[in-house]
Formats: sequence, C-alpha cells, structure tokens
Amino acid sequence: MRIRTAAVGVALLATLVACGKSEADQQADCQKAINAESTKTNRPDACKDLSQDDYDTLLMAYALENAVKDLPEDTQDLLDHSDDGELNDSIIGTED
Repeated sequence: MRIRTAAVGVALLATLVACGKSEADQQADCQKAINAESTKTNRPDACKDLSQDDYDTLLMAYALENAVKDLPEDTQDLLDHSDDGELNDSIIGTED
C-alpha cells in the first residue's frame, strides 16, 4: 500500500511539473512578448495566465524603459548616474 501511495504521489508530482511553468518563467515569457501593441486589455498570449497586477507591472516597466530610451543621451546619462552613481546603463539595461 505504501509503495502504491508513493508511486501515485510521484506520478502526480511529475505531471504537475511537466504541465506548468513557474510564475517566474511565465513572467519572463510575458516580458519578452510585450510590445508597442500591448495594452492593459490587449495582452500577448504569453501573458494570459498572469494576474492583472503582475501584467500591469511588466507593462509599466516596458513603457518606462521605452520612455527613457527616447530621451536625449545626456538626460539618460543624468538619470543613470543618479540611480547608482555610475554610467552603466542601470536605468535601461543592455541586451547581450
């Protein structure tokens, strides 16, 4: 009986792990999918399972990042230096 219970538990756990993504993975996928067409009500498919608060946070981060990118370089440098005392793209980050 214990072996059967353990086997069912292992099978259930394996099914849960195989079927779902972690919330961090869902957020990362959503963040990559958000673009200029994304709005509060027009979510990319990758964002459908996130809570409204999580989606709103990622959407706002996208909007702020793009607003900063549109600023003149000297203003970006001023914001970057104010953030952490260095010019290291800490405000908008860099893509590898």
